[in-house]
Amino acid sequence: MKADMDKIITLSDRDSPAELQKYLSSLTDDQLITGITNGALKGKKVGATIKGIFKGSPANSTEGSDRRLLVYQHCIPLCESGDLQTEVAADIIGLLMLETHTLSGPSLAQLASLFVEAIKVGKMGSGKSLELFPTVLTALSACETVSYGKGELSGEEYKKQLINSLCSSRWDPQCVIHLTTMFRDVPLSSEELRFLVEKVLRMFSKLDLQEIPPLVYQLLLLSAKGCKKQVLDGIISYFKEQDIRQEEEQKDGESLDLEVQSIPQDQLRHVEGTAILHIVFAIRLDHELGREFLKSFKTSFGDLCPFSVALMLSVARIQRYEEQVFDLLKGAIIKSFKDEQLQQGSKFLQDLLPGDSSVAQMILDTVKNSVFGWDHVTQGLVQLGFCLMDAFGPKPGPFGKTTEGSASIARTPTQQACKLGGQVLLQGFKMHEPIRGEILEQVLNRLVTKTASPVSHYLDLFSDIVVSAPMILLESSSKVTETFDHLSYLPLATVQGLLKAVQPLLKVSMSLKDALILVLRKAMFSSQLDGRKSAVTGFLLLLKNFKVLGSLASSQCSQAISSSQVQVDVHSRYNSAANEAFCLEILSSLRRCLSQQADVRLMLYEGFYDVLRRNSQLASSIMQTLFSQLRRYYEPEQDLLPPVKLEPCITAHGDQVYLQEPLAHLVSCTVHCLLWLQNMHRSTNRNADNSDDDDEEEEEEEGYQSELQTILESMTRRMIKCELEDFELDKSAEFSMGSSVGVKNNIYAVLVMGVYEVLMEYNFIKANYSKSRFEELMELFNRYHKLSEILKEKSGKGRVPSHKTPRSLLSLGFISTLLTVLFRDSTQSREEALSVLRASGDFVRYAVSVAVQKIQQLEETGHTDGPDGQNTDRTFRFLCDMTSVLIWRYTNIPSVVEDAGKKEKRSSLSQLCLEGLLRIFTTCQQRFPDRMAQLLSTMDISEEDDESDDSAEMNFFYIRQFQRALFTQLSGGEDEFNSKEAQLLVSILSVLSRQLKPSSKQFVQMITWTVKICKETSFEDSAFSKGLLSLLFNLHVLYKSPVSLLLELCQDIHSQRGDVDLEVEVEKQSHFAIVNTKTVTTAALLVLSQVDRVLDEVDWLIARKKSQTLFDKSGSGEATQTAGQQDPIEKAVTLQLGTLLTALNELVQTSLLPGNCTITLLRELTRTYNILTTLVKYYIQVCTSQHVALPARFEKLVKLSGSHLTPQCYAFIIYAQSGEYNGGGADDKKKKKRNDGNTITSAKLQRETTGIPNLIFSIEQYEKYLITLSKKSKVNLMQYMKLSTSRDFRINANTLDAALQEQDNDEETTESQDVEETQEPKQKKRRQ
Repeated sequence: MKADMDKIITLSDRDSPAELQKYLSSLTDDQLITGITNGALKGKKVGATIKGIFKGSPANSTEGSDRRLLVYQHCIPLCESGDLQTEVAADIIGLLMLETHTLSGPSLAQLASLFVEAIKVGKMGSGKSLELFPTVLTALSACETVSYGKGELSGEEYKKQLINSLCSSRWDPQCVIHLTTMFRDVPLSSEELRFLVEKVLRMFSKLDLQEIPPLVYQLLLLSAKGCKKQVLDGIISYFKEQDIRQEEEQKDGESLDLEVQSIPQDQLRHVEGTAILHIVFAIRLDHELGREFLKSFKTSFGDLCPFSVALMLSVARIQRYEEQVFDLLKGAIIKSFKDEQLQQGSKFLQDLLPGDSSVAQMILDTVKNSVFGWDHVTQGLVQLGFCLMDAFGPKPGPFGKTTEGSASIARTPTQQACKLGGQVLLQGFKMHEPIRGEILEQVLNRLVTKTASPVSHYLDLFSDIVVSAPMILLESSSKVTETFDHLSYLPLATVQGLLKAVQPLLKVSMSLKDALILVLRKAMFSSQLDGRKSAVTGFLLLLKNFKVLGSLASSQCSQAISSSQVQVDVHSRYNSAANEAFCLEILSSLRRCLSQQADVRLMLYEGFYDVLRRNSQLASSIMQTLFSQLRRYYEPEQDLLPPVKLEPCITAHGDQVYLQEPLAHLVSCTVHCLLWLQNMHRSTNRNADNSDDDDEEEEEEEGYQSELQTILESMTRRMIKCELEDFELDKSAEFSMGSSVGVKNNIYAVLVMGVYEVLMEYNFIKANYSKSRFEELMELFNRYHKLSEILKEKSGKGRVPSHKTPRSLLSLGFISTLLTVLFRDSTQSREEALSVLRASGDFVRYAVSVAVQKIQQLEETGHTDGPDGQNTDRTFRFLCDMTSVLIWRYTNIPSVVEDAGKKEKRSSLSQLCLEGLLRIFTTCQQRFPDRMAQLLSTMDISEEDDESDDSAEMNFFYIRQFQRALFTQLSGGEDEFNSKEAQLLVSILSVLSRQLKPSSKQFVQMITWTVKICKETSFEDSAFSKGLLSLLFNLHVLYKSPVSLLLELCQDIHSQRGDVDLEVEVEKQSHFAIVNTKTVTTAALLVLSQVDRVLDEVDWLIARKKSQTLFDKSGSGEATQTAGQQDPIEKAVTLQLGTLLTALNELVQTSLLPGNCTITLLRELTRTYNILTTLVKYYIQVCTSQHVALPARFEKLVKLSGSHLTPQCYAFIIYAQSGEYNGGGADDKKKKKRNDGNTITSAKLQRETTGIPNLIFSIEQYEKYLITLSKKSKVNLMQYMKLSTSRDFRINANTLDAALQEQDNDEETTESQDVEETQEPKQKKRRQ
């Protein structure tokens, strides 16, 4: 056989074709085939042999053609067999490719069929010979005719048939990649390409995971021909399915405690990572693919998944797409949060749509997945995190003030987006070492540079980073040290947050601590007041957190931020000793502050108590500091009044007077520190015998303690004796803030009042319920009250109220105790002493009003002044105590008893209690949302049941209490009705009802009760009705759609106000008695705001349907709805709008008062028509793309709008215009002030008429699109529309005459008035 092959080669080389042909003819097919096979297997001269065979087989002879075909038919399976060396197979295929174009049509057809059959039966495993297939197909398509079956086809058509047959057959998973590679070289029409891509994408699920990345790569190369969107969508949806499957398996595994993983998680993540790299690489090379990717992302926000988020973030590394990608992601995130908020606030939407998957969760999943070596995603995650925090962080309020919100609770979509940014960065910091440095640097940079806007969100993030990874942070301590250098230039709030966050690090890093102390010392001498305040803040924090050996461990001493890495304190004995020296050094620095501005001193006084509690060993040093400071202002002569020197407390600069020493705060700080120390000594003396070593110190402490006590006793005695004149104050003196005298008097008054308050607290605690001491306390209060009344009276007299009541210096803990003993203490032994306090109505009212003031401060800032004000746990305990007392006081003592308070034009005590309760509930919901149940359960019930049912029952128990109270208010006559109290009750009910689950029976009871009250209460009080109706709407919207309720209310409003056409008699109907002549305007405005909310929902639903339709149209999704069955969303939208149109039809016929009501109604009507237009446009889109019939309900809606609403709108426009010109019945007043009023009237007129052209335009737009829809749907929708006649420009002669006549009369009267006015001064002159 070898001889045969050698001879062929020899003859071929001799260049004698005739001999070669003759010799080849003498060989049988089998000999040829065997020769080629043997040569190929040995890898010797097979190429030359095949060349020789081709040379001796002329394509134009039948024999030569057949021989060529034989070689092809044999070589193709031979190459696929895998027996040949790779180079040999490649050579053979190369030779065959060169000769393909010489084959005849039938031979090509046979060859092509051979390929197709081989693929069908799965014999193309190695795919080497597939390189030849595109050449065969190209040659085939060039043939003019090829026999097919019994007839003939052109080569091009034959090729199409082959491709169709190939894509329709079953593919062996092994050859999918080879086939995809092969098809890149085959010319395909767009239809064929689409078919092919679909086929390949379907094969994904049959392939092994490891084969996916190369297939993705080939598909992306194939996408250069087209079908880019389809390829990308297919790849993304495949990975989305895999993720979902993997997650479900993981859940099942956890629940069954066994591993059921068909796909190992790490393998899937690595495959995804590789696929992302391939896609990003393809997008770098093909910008069209990038554009298509971003476009498909825009249209299908809802189809986001962790894989597509990761892909987006990787694409963001390409500079030209960076901005676009982050804008798209920000948009998707904020839209997702807004949609979620809209759905949570409406039962109608919840029932209609399932909850969407959360984009936030997907982004956090992406962060989690990125652990598996997705370095190309991590950079994008960091950028996204900062992007969200920068864009959605808290904004500066007016005058640069920031509203202090609670950081932990994100309520609005923007807050949630900002929080998500923080979570992404925190998780990223924990998981990825390479990006830690960058995250830390960027956070610290923002803290330093963003001084104009609030940085609380960055402080929270930094604090979380410190807690989660303190040791990692120490590696970058140089960055933190750099930030310290800027401390004295940063806003105080930022400094406080930063130092609190960095506290755990200071305990383990000496270098960091030293750096901070250096900076703080410099700041102590800063020229900026804020810099010095920052230094005080820093030093106080250090004093609190560096324990001195032997300090008493009170339960609150433990540090707020604990962390396992930080708790290890290496040289603890050395540290405690060193800490003492360190703390004393700081204290000596702080003493310098006592000669600085009042603000700096104030910070010191407010901080000392906490320092003392955390570090009791510093007591003697702190107490001596306070003692020596107090002595400066104390009058030691016992017979002299007053006992305090007020003169040195103020300073003057130019003609301005300033406070120099906040004396009351100094006394307060001294008193609290003294009381705490005495308490601690009592408890330690009880627990252990004193050791001899401490005797000296004890004596020293007792020395200044007793001296201080003597001073305070003396102050109390002398302050009781003092009259106003002793403080250079007089009730007829000037207290206005405009002059320096007034300012000085004000400062004196506030200082004296503060000292009285501190002494009251001190004496109460020292009195130990003795009657005589309480009488002294009352004396102090009477003096305080007298001064406070003068201040109130004086500040109220000025044109502008000069300032609010000064903040009370009583501590929250004391107020809590005081309220308890005043209202609930029934201990027999204390009865006599307490009766002294209870007898004074003013004192009781004062106690409650201070409680309200403290709670208000807590609500606004999250903390209160005074001791324990920063300690959230204690503050919450005080809140619980006060809640239970106030509730008891309100429910057990009827307000009838307090009728005397009514005459004094002041709110009654019950009302004050209610105000306190309302503030407590709102504060708790804002600041401690998880502890609301705890707050309610401590009110009267001692068992600590934390089960949800019990907390709901507890909540409902109090709701019933307040319902009863409101019912009692309403069942009395209108004369006895206390509007303010009723409003407070409604507000409390609305706060408590937020705690109820809308699915619970309690919620249903609540809504039933509210409806009943609204139907039966007919009091003419607009403020109360506003509160009650708002409560009704807020509850109703969580129960079901409020449109039917709105319709009934609109009928009531129409019935109350009468019709725009005076001749029409409106049918008297009253569903809700709360809507009456006095409250009708309030009700109308509330109804309209609710209409707006319903329109928001409808608008959102239509937009959602629109984007779905677009997506179905662009994808391969067929029209899902049949003619007989209407889509549930469309049905709901139509029904909502139908009821809404009926309700608006009632309102449009109502003679509403000109002004706000009319303007709002015109605006809502305009919006309704705009939304109807949007709905019509949606149906135009549906008719164009899907050719379905219009739903009957929609036709009814159009009929309703045309026959009922539009004509009434035009009638209302005429009414509104005439109402404006008539001036709504205030003619007499206008005539008196004609000259002044002209400009105001015209401005008002302009404002009120702007809505009219907008409404007319929106009606016309609606009708315009209806005409378009009529043409598309072949349904005449315009038959329901009546052409308007209200806007023709005919002049009504009668109206004109009447108006002119009136104008003449007016002019005459004004002229005669003018004459009189001008003559008057002349007469005066003559008299002079």
